Amino acid sequence: MRSPRAWALAIALVATLTVTGCSSESAIDPADFSAIVDNFYLPLSPGASRVYEGSSEEGPTRVTVTVLLETRVVLGVKCRVVLDQVFVKDKLRESMRGWYAQDAEGNVWSFGEAIEQYKGGEVIGTAGSWEAGVEGAAPGIIMKAEPTVGDVYQQEYLAGEAGGMAEVLEVNATVEVPYSSFRGVVKIKEWTPLDPGVIEEKYYAPGMGLVLTEQVEGGSDWERLIDLFGL
Repeated sequence: MRSPRAWALAIALVATLTVTGCSSESAIDPADFSAIVDNFYLPLSPGASRVYEGSSEEGPTRVTVTVLLETRVVLGVKCRVVLDQVFVKDKLRESMRGWYAQDAEGNVWSFGEAIEQYKGGEVIGTAGSWEAGVEGAAPGIIMKAEPTVGDVYQQEYLAGEAGGMAEVLEVNATVEVPYSSFRGVVKIKEWTPLDPGVIEEKYYAPGMGLVLTEQVEGGSDWERLIDLFGL
């Protein structure tokens, strides 16, 4: 169960986002966070790499997610850096460096993303990038320590750029992907008010992290885990 201090932090952040639409730097105490992320459903072990195969409107995709050895300080919080790269038809289409930290209760937070879109090997845009504390951006929870069906929470916030929301749908699902089959999987619905017609469902396996993503509204994209290194 969350401590009163953790609840106060979360409530202060949500209240600030709801009422003012701006960041809540004062609600973030760096002493409450660590770059060591060992959440049961989203472990980020430095050096670990996951590979996903998928499909999009543009064609077959391959996604690599690597937990880097490097860290980045955001709002005074030391965050773990994760490199997420999307290849479409074997050509790099998007590269993202995300910054994550875990609070004292075990919840994993996102403190920002540096995103680059590519075409023909050249960077053509940085849409969706944000950093907590910059231009009103605020961090949010990516994975709770103890997901409970019905939990709804904000994953990120930057007016006009980022506004991810999540809802826990199941906590004991069974999933089979090319890498393996899993039980006790947490199923989470994700969407953003910036693009309300698009909804994804993500499946997180115990001790493994994300193993399957399915777009259930606004398209039919999907990604499933095919390999894992260094966990």
